[in-house]
Amino acid sequence: MKNFLSIRDCSVQELEELLALSIELKKLYKSGGRDLCLSGKTLVMLFEKASLRTRMSFNVAMTDLGGSPIYVKPDDIGGIGKREPAKDIARVLSRYVHGIMARTFEHETLTSLADFADVPIINALSDYCHPCQAMADILTITEHCGDLKGLKIAYIGDGNNVARSLAFVCARFAMKFAIAAPEGYQLDDETIQTANDIAAGTVDQTSDPAHVVKDADVVYTDTWTSMGQEDEKQQRIAVFKDYQINSELMAKAPGNAKVMHCLPAYRGFEITDEVAESPNSIIFDQAENRLHFQRALLKKLLSD
Repeated sequence: MKNFLSIRDCSVQELEELLALSIELKKLYKSGGRDLCLSGKTLVMLFEKASLRTRMSFNVAMTDLGGSPIYVKPDDIGGIGKREPAKDIARVLSRYVHGIMARTFEHETLTSLADFADVPIINALSDYCHPCQAMADILTITEHCGDLKGLKIAYIGDGNNVARSLAFVCARFAMKFAIAAPEGYQLDDETIQTANDIAAGTVDQTSDPAHVVKDADVVYTDTWTSMGQEDEKQQRIAVFKDYQINSELMAKAPGNAKVMHCLPAYRGFEITDEVAESPNSIIFDQAENRLHFQRALLKKLLSD
């Protein structure tokens, strides 16, 4: 495993190893232990998009493992592929650091970095997918629901990068992924076909939120307007107004269904404050597990 770009590129064995290592390291650090396996190593963190959880979790994870993180904002390098091509950035940084983490708009930026770098490339988010989020989600679901096989995630909202990664991860872990999204904002056919080729019948897509939550183990949502879509905000609010996770919708789900949101949450839009703060909400366990998964990912990629 040289890079971590998309769940679809990873085998079940690789993902299971990362999940097991996440659990192991979480227990170690919660008990006050330390694993300084990355002492003397450096991770550069390239950001094209604003971030709270991604920046903090990778920074803390790298430091926890004894390594040194370096934060690079867009203005520092004039934008990846703008001032100089990604292939040049990849080859220069490969001579300075032991790993490159990038949070980008275009997924092709990450694949270009991976094609030319001699060090591991980590996708910390692209417009195509968000694999670190999906694996932190799986860690969280494991902790709250136990055995993953056969569990169902009901996703309400935009068929975006998070939805795509959840579809792929559900296929890898023999779970079900049901998405309710309005016409024109649904998950693309290629993603659904890819997930269902991995495991037949993984993804079911509809426009009816009530239909997908009725037998869900997890009810999941994300912002209706992602970064880079600000000009569409008012249009999206109108389109998605019936796709809010609220008490009325949750009443149609099993009583023990967990609520998840990858944050930031725009309360009163995709989710109500009442549901976000309810006993069924595991949103902040989910956010914390970004740190625990990323610690495992860094150990796996940079310590070998």
